[in-house]
Amino acid sequence: MGYTLNFGAVWRNFDFLLSGLALSLGLAVISILIGAVIGLVVAFALTSKNRLAVVPARVYVTVIRNLPILVLVLFAFFALPQMGLRLDKIKSFVLVLSLYSGAYLAEVFRAGLLSIPKGLTEAGLAIGLTGMQIRSSIIAPLMLRNVLPSLSSTIISLFKDTSLAAAIAVPELTFAARKINVESFRVIETWMVTSALYVATCFLIAAVMRFVERRLALPR
Repeated sequence: MGYTLNFGAVWRNFDFLLSGLALSLGLAVISILIGAVIGLVVAFALTSKNRLAVVPARVYVTVIRNLPILVLVLFAFFALPQMGLRLDKIKSFVLVLSLYSGAYLAEVFRAGLLSIPKGLTEAGLAIGLTGMQIRSSIIAPLMLRNVLPSLSSTIISLFKDTSLAAAIAVPELTFAARKINVESFRVIETWMVTSALYVATCFLIAAVMRFVERRLALPR
């Protein structure tokens, strides 16, 4: 017996999918912003000459990058309360994705920092700028321009990682799709529409990042 496509149940619950998508985007934006701050601090630590800064930064990046994010999600939600730190499911996922994105963004930013000519730092010191002023006014803006292409793919990857929040019942897009699938038994239709929403959103993120890249590009 052939399978007949029927998208009725999916369209009736389409607003539920859209609210899940909105939450996925919210989780991604908040976590990436926090992760960017963490990543920038860690990147400066990794490129410093102070071992007291380099060693903890390297340990953090190495540990986080070698752990599956799902393990971190489950640890934060189920194990941290046993240690006295109780967070709701959304906050625990934001914590995990922020730390996870911070480790990956640290490597992206580190590569960008290493691409900056050392002469710029020396020039800044020569005109009387402090180390903090040089980092914030010269190094960081140039570094961000250099890393935008790789930053785009990292952001898209982190957005897709929000689907793992479904493992702890955060009502994001994958959780919403799974709920519709279980209630309607329309497996193919549900995941086809959900996949289309993920693809469309990733294309939109890529387009926005290309626009930002063009706007921030140095004139040739």
